[in-house]
Amino acid sequence: MKTFLFPLFGAAAVLAAGAANANDRYAERPPVVVSPDLSAPWVLQLGHAPGIVRQSRQEVQPQRRYRRLAEPDQLRTAAVQAPAKRMVMRPQIDPIYLPQEVAYDGPQKPGTIFIDTRENFLYLVGKNGKARRYGVGTGKPGFEWSGTHKITNKRVWPDWRPPAVMIKREAAKGRYLPTYLAGGMENPLGARALYLGSTEYRIHGTNQPWTIGGAVSSGCIRMRNEDVVDLYERVNVGTTVVVL
Repeated sequence: MKTFLFPLFGAAAVLAAGAANANDRYAERPPVVVSPDLSAPWVLQLGHAPGIVRQSRQEVQPQRRYRRLAEPDQLRTAAVQAPAKRMVMRPQIDPIYLPQEVAYDGPQKPGTIFIDTRENFLYLVGKNGKARRYGVGTGKPGFEWSGTHKITNKRVWPDWRPPAVMIKREAAKGRYLPTYLAGGMENPLGARALYLGSTEYRIHGTNQPWTIGGAVSSGCIRMRNEDVVDLYERVNVGTTVVVL
């Protein structure tokens, strides 16, 4: 009987020692390594996007990790830099399209949004001959329009339901759009949307900020996410929007 028990107690001791060594090995957890691929321009956008983003089958990109910034002030001021050896180069926006205060002597009343589609600027008219100016992307050839509307709705991280005519038009080009895309970092409407009248046009953010300053949209007014968040906080439903 003693001969039979000895191997069992010996094996138990070996297992206990092995468990202790394993616990010692992981007593200090290894540091978390964050991917350095943080250089894409759209990292400077709000986080906490609702819903699950479903990408188009034709546009699935390799998954990357991005840093998300939760507060609007961080969104406007933070800069994220990646190591040079991993930096992903993107076209840079012309500084002329960054927000700035300018003189304004036009006919629009203070509080009005005025959009110059020829120069690709959006003006929020202020008092005392001043206006806050933002760079925008406007309708590409064949999609230009003008008119006056009121802001009828405001949405945070809006979802996207492309019109049937757009889905058909893009399919003819071999680009297949989803019928629905939840709000989020990959959504082309970006962080905020201001809906114009009863039209399908919006002033909205973008996940392609390098396109600002060009004729690039299907009629919507496109802004950097940082800028549309700023504008969103300054205007209310009922604000007049003049597009020329």
